[in-house]
Amino acid sequence: MTCCHLSTDQTIDGDTAFTVETSAITFGPGCLAEAGDVARELGIARIALVTDPLLAESDHVGVVLASLRTAGIDVAVYDQVRIEPTDVSFRAATDFARHGDVDGFISVGGGSVIDTTKAANLYTTHPADLLTYVNAPIGEGAAVPGPLRPHIACPTTSGTGSECTGIAVFDLLEMKAKTGIASKMIRPTRALIDPLVTASLPSPVVASSGFDVLSHALESYTARPFRHRPRAEPPAQRPSGQGANPWSDLGCAEALRLLGLYLERAVHDADDTEARHQVMWAATLAGIAFGNAGCHAPHGMSYSVAGMVQDFQPDGYPRSEPIVPHGMSVIVNSPSVFRATAPVDPQRHFQAARWLGVDAGSGAGEATDADAGELLAGRIIELMRATDMPNGLSGVGYGPDDIDSLTAGSLPQRRLLDNAPIKIDRAALVGLYRDALSYW
Repeated sequence: MTCCHLSTDQTIDGDTAFTVETSAITFGPGCLAEAGDVARELGIARIALVTDPLLAESDHVGVVLASLRTAGIDVAVYDQVRIEPTDVSFRAATDFARHGDVDGFISVGGGSVIDTTKAANLYTTHPADLLTYVNAPIGEGAAVPGPLRPHIACPTTSGTGSECTGIAVFDLLEMKAKTGIASKMIRPTRALIDPLVTASLPSPVVASSGFDVLSHALESYTARPFRHRPRAEPPAQRPSGQGANPWSDLGCAEALRLLGLYLERAVHDADDTEARHQVMWAATLAGIAFGNAGCHAPHGMSYSVAGMVQDFQPDGYPRSEPIVPHGMSVIVNSPSVFRATAPVDPQRHFQAARWLGVDAGSGAGEATDADAGELLAGRIIELMRATDMPNGLSGVGYGPDDIDSLTAGSLPQRRLLDNAPIKIDRAALVGLYRDALSYW
């Protein structure tokens, strides 16, 4: 692997091109009020507004509803999205949309809301058994047959990037594991990204979603280069997780730089408008990046961490049931993974550490290649401790006896694991989970 992913270095039968795709994006304070104009522009007459029970009475949903109604759009509201959705909640939203006779969707919420809307749109437009489009080997991995109805995504958290991606993640309850659907066809048509929504976010939510952004950017930047992925046949089947490429590198670099400057400030001070808006912009950039490069092992490992949760209930989230929020389930794995991947391309790991704020003069500038992983992992851990993240897997309720189950739950996530720059098999996962049990 070389430092520049535009180089001619490639594997035999590797791809020679990369594809850039993303939703059309509007970013800026107050842009939620443009929802009605956007819906009218897209030709929507009756729209399903999808949100969750906590947001249903919020000002954010109120602004969107007022804008839609002013534009003359008929609105059907679905406010029963489950935080960390399941196959059951995906089906419930799909049933609502099917019986609601809608010709478009607008999601107002975090990643759970946006992903649920993607699923409802998919299964009402191209009806099929739920597992038909779910990633193999858990599902059939069938290609989505064609375009969906228009979907306007309005994120209310600064982290998931779901408004920019063709990915929808959910818990498959019978397996007690997360899985998902990945297709460019389910990417939202438009995104209205209003940083004003971040003012009301609790600090733990800003921290968890911010670390999701951080790992999106780090994973995309250190992913297997696009030239090392087998050539797609036909080219139209090139996956969105095509590997690191010059386009994704641009978004990763700026997202990491912004997080190094603003993440701690955004977590600790809800009145720090600059910091919260910059983290929202970092989330957008990282969402575009991983939507065109793909994540790898920290996200692949997170699925079983979240899916097998026992009794952990974090501050800032509903207390009705145990939950490991998505960004938290990712970041508890990340230092372990980046220590393991650094030897493949130390300079990329050095550069990521610098963007996050490691002093090149007293740290990375004097270090050898063997230090790259520790420098990057050390900075992640420093940020975790500064924002009250759990101390690795042990901090969310797991111990050594859980490693085999965690490994079994993540092994099927080949879409993610195979995008890593190192081989991730059962033995590798056992070692990565073991090293992620605690960091301090």
